[in-house]
Amino acid sequence: MSSTTKDSTNNNALGLSSPALTYTIRIAAIVFIAEALVMLFLAVVPIENAFFNGLFDSIALTLILTPLFYKLVYLPIITEVKLRRNLQKELEETNVKLEAYASIAEEQIKHKIDRLAGLRYIDMAITASLDLRVTLNVILEQVSATLHVDAADILLLNPNTLRLEHAASRGFRTKVLQHSHLRLGEGHAGRAALEARTVSIENLQKDAGDLLRAPLLSEEDFITFCCAPLISRGNIKGVIEIFHRTKLDINQELLDFVEALASQAAIAVDNASMFNDLHRANTELSLAYETTLEGWSRALDLRDKETEGHSRRVTETTVRLARDMGMSEEELKNVRRGALLHDIGKMGVPDHILLKPGPLTEEEWKVMRMHPVYARDLLLPITYLKSALDIPYCHHEKWDGTGYPRGLKGEEIPLPARIFALVDVCDALQSDRPYRSGWPKEQVIEHIKSLSGNHFDPEVVKAFLKSEMHYQVS
Repeated sequence: MSSTTKDSTNNNALGLSSPALTYTIRIAAIVFIAEALVMLFLAVVPIENAFFNGLFDSIALTLILTPLFYKLVYLPIITEVKLRRNLQKELEETNVKLEAYASIAEEQIKHKIDRLAGLRYIDMAITASLDLRVTLNVILEQVSATLHVDAADILLLNPNTLRLEHAASRGFRTKVLQHSHLRLGEGHAGRAALEARTVSIENLQKDAGDLLRAPLLSEEDFITFCCAPLISRGNIKGVIEIFHRTKLDINQELLDFVEALASQAAIAVDNASMFNDLHRANTELSLAYETTLEGWSRALDLRDKETEGHSRRVTETTVRLARDMGMSEEELKNVRRGALLHDIGKMGVPDHILLKPGPLTEEEWKVMRMHPVYARDLLLPITYLKSALDIPYCHHEKWDGTGYPRGLKGEEIPLPARIFALVDVCDALQSDRPYRSGWPKEQVIEHIKSLSGNHFDPEVVKAFLKSEMHYQVS
């Protein structure tokens, strides 16, 4: 074993570091030399003075105790200071690491909150609007805002052609993708839809592979690609695609969020589809109702050949006049239905009275005047037509209260019935009858004016004359 190793072992045994041992040896040497000099001085020069003897003894004692003081007092203090400094340094390093971890955690929490807020915003958009185009654009806005990607689009499945067709896009430099169509199973998007799974490509430059639209994307310089299927109630509705022009870390958290966006997009598509189907069914049902009413009206005209075409003419004119008098479009629907069915009650009048070529007797008039009541009894049980009863039930009432069947007066008569009463008389006077020819327009207008305030509502007469409406026999 070398002398250096031995010295090191001895140093460790004494509990001293190399600098401390060197310093101790030097102090011991100085003390030894000092003691030798003192002893030599005392031997050569005897000193009887007690003061000097005590002084030299103190110096000798101090020189002897100094190394011991260094080892027992000073060295432990130095060691403690070093330990505290090292501990302080470690604490500072730990604090720096904790701050870094806290910053990372805060950033992750912020990202999660932003994504949750984005999902909530999409939920609100789906709830607030049934316009699919608006909802899909909101979804793409949230994709860009929360994932910080360069571009995204949504392709919807056409159930008739089984092709994925462009529905909405954001962030693309060109519009070529708006005209692309993919069959199920074609390309990454078609495969994602067919297999109902998320597809991600970290480097499109190396793995364009199945991306059949790669030539269309050549000007976009995309690197990262991710595609998730839109699935609602087990049915594929389309796909959402995400593109980025630099490398993007496609981790599980990102994939989960993209799939959550895809689920919401699928719900929006499904809701819009159901609404459109419901709207279409409702439109078809309303059309069927209206067609049925028109069929009833034509049947009445065919039964009473003297009034053929009358229902169509008075219906069109009544609706126009009612609109001029400020009635809403919803009210006009019931005005139209009531005008079409204004004589539906005549189905309860016997043919020998309804089709009688000559004047009716008083008893026959009693039966004829019952047709508004028959109309009410016929239409009242039909919920769809309850709101259209005003004209069939009240169009023979007069402003002065002399009409039938209830003798209503003034504004007791519903406005639609007041409007129709004038239009009905006007058309009847212009139509030819077996017992008279139709009146000229000027004569009809003068007659209408003469009946203002007794037969007709004066305000309706004013509106009629102001609009210069007149009727010609078709």
